[in-house]
Amino acid sequence: MKLFVASDIHGSAYYCNLMLEAFKKEKADRILLLGDILYHGPRNDLPKDYDPKKVIEMLNEISDSIYCVRGNCDTEVDQMVLKFPLLSDYCFFESGDKFIYATHGHNYNTANLPPMHKGDILLHGHTHIPVCEKCGDIIYCNPGSVSIPKEDSPHSYMIIENGNFEWKNLIDGETYKTL
Repeated sequence: MKLFVASDIHGSAYYCNLMLEAFKKEKADRILLLGDILYHGPRNDLPKDYDPKKVIEMLNEISDSIYCVRGNCDTEVDQMVLKFPLLSDYCFFESGDKFIYATHGHNYNTANLPPMHKGDILLHGHTHIPVCEKCGDIIYCNPGSVSIPKEDSPHSYMIIENGNFEWKNLIDGETYKTL
């Protein structure tokens, strides 16, 4: 399975549209959203073309292709308007020979690891900074942010396929990091 991983849309219709165009171009089987879908939160500026209702409409059109975990800006009210499950705090799956624990990152992160084995991968968004690094006995991966990247990182997403991870620039689709 080819999985498209993105995080932190924060209600930006502009970047959500670019993300969905990239998803189609990548011909991925599913999209995994790592939370913070509709709202920008109190610590972030409004992203370009902030329009949560438009984001709802765009994502609901492909709801059968979306897996999602809950971010710290996502609420039960959001679930009332989205046609895909949003309220799970985590999910886990295998890709190749790797076990992946996916969450938003505000609860479980490198400072508070979930139960994991040596070599497992912790995948989360939340920081808006793309990362691929060893953290003790595990690997920590973060796709960065679709709409509000931080620390001069690009608007970005990840592709996971057959145990391979690629970080890509949302604007041009170019790969800039692999695992």
